[in-house]
Amino acid sequence: MPWQAGYCRVSLNSFSLGLNKTRKVGMAGAEKAKILVIDDDEGVVHTLSRIIESLGFEVDHALTLAAGMGKINALDVDLVLLDVNLPDGSGLDVIGEVSAMPDAPQVIILTAYSDPDGAELAIESGAWDYIQKPASPKAIKLQILRAMEYREQKRRSAPPLFLKSHAIIGSSKVLQDCLKKVARIAGTDAHVLLTGETGTGKEIFAKAIHENSARSKGSFIVVDCSILSENFIESVLFGHEKGAFTGADRKRSGLALLANGGTLFLDEVGELPESIQGSFLRVLQEKKFRPVGSEEEIHSDFRVISATNKNIEQMVLDRQFRSDLLYRLKSFSLELPPLRHRKGDIGEIASHYAEIFCRQQKTDLKELSDDFMETLEKYDWPGNVRELVNTMETCIASTPSEKILFAYHLPSKIRARVTRASFTKSPPEKEALPPLSDLHQPLPSFRQAMAERERQYLSALYARTGGEIEAMCRMSGISRAVLYRKLKTLSLS
Repeated sequence: MPWQAGYCRVSLNSFSLGLNKTRKVGMAGAEKAKILVIDDDEGVVHTLSRIIESLGFEVDHALTLAAGMGKINALDVDLVLLDVNLPDGSGLDVIGEVSAMPDAPQVIILTAYSDPDGAELAIESGAWDYIQKPASPKAIKLQILRAMEYREQKRRSAPPLFLKSHAIIGSSKVLQDCLKKVARIAGTDAHVLLTGETGTGKEIFAKAIHENSARSKGSFIVVDCSILSENFIESVLFGHEKGAFTGADRKRSGLALLANGGTLFLDEVGELPESIQGSFLRVLQEKKFRPVGSEEEIHSDFRVISATNKNIEQMVLDRQFRSDLLYRLKSFSLELPPLRHRKGDIGEIASHYAEIFCRQQKTDLKELSDDFMETLEKYDWPGNVRELVNTMETCIASTPSEKILFAYHLPSKIRARVTRASFTKSPPEKEALPPLSDLHQPLPSFRQAMAERERQYLSALYARTGGEIEAMCRMSGISRAVLYRKLKTLSLS
């Protein structure tokens, strides 16, 4: 591997990166950092194990993808050396899943196949590196040491996970993983892009980032880009002088100045008019702007957190949004989970807001019956947390004298949708393979059987969504990059 500018030469023998190879585990002693090898070639496993042990790390191995994923979930793994072609699947398909885990281990792909598309996909999915076999022990050691040093540095500098926010309700794993990212983002001063469906609480998460940042004593200024006309948005953001335009009867400060020292939250940033995107990009770069009708520039230092429920990357491709502005806005990006992916939080959210609305209505706290809670959990909540909060407010306001809320007190559209879903039967799936009761019938290989099953699933997914990529990703849980590759491999256009 050629040495690049900015890299320091590493002594593999003396371990000069300064990495601490042990982790404290209380008074019982110290535990070695652990590396997992997932490869179906036992010879490769043996060779890699010797290399890892020579560096002073603990090593474990798995010969299949399923066994490897089981060990990642069960053990405290720091690094995974992952093969691509395994008996029960491709290592590329699980990189995203591993990277999304709390305290996710680093992943280094080791494969005998030269695949530029696979290498690009691996890095985009979160892999540390993509190494082609055969590789020299020195090259493998170097990447292991770099990955482990990065992990150790990340662990030492990790911000506390305690968040000052009483508005984010829930204890599900999905939400807790999201809050860990919020804590990390809050420890920086970089701009942030929040994405997710309508009603997932983007403004609440933006406030949580602000309240836990170094700018928490500054103002949190909200700009709803969807309700500002193109003629007045520049005046709203940057202010104007008296007489700058018809109706400007006095001088006004813009929201960008009010956010000085604090945070400017751009809600529905995808609606920001193209005519002002260039001006706003310059403000982010220079931290200066000129009010409408003024000849003098004003300095303002603010952090931008923006939010959208649109596919803003597609808007860039369609030339509806400037790519250079998007890069500035998304130094960090965070996708908020929809409520249907955090079902375990529904009861907690409902109880929390039931108490709030009972206090507002000055009524006794109401009990939420089992069938009420079951119906809430069976509903898919297309409006997410916002819809649930509004539903609880309606239920409390419409039952002033009732002490117990039953499912019957819920809006009829919710009960009707849940009832309809209980009677909806999915069509029987086609069998991936014909019945194999005939002992003389030849069996296909395991890979052929899995490939056929995957083709049938993707064909059904394609038909059910009309081939709409976003819908396919949302329904299947497969990332866009992986989905494109699979559709191409299976010749599904």
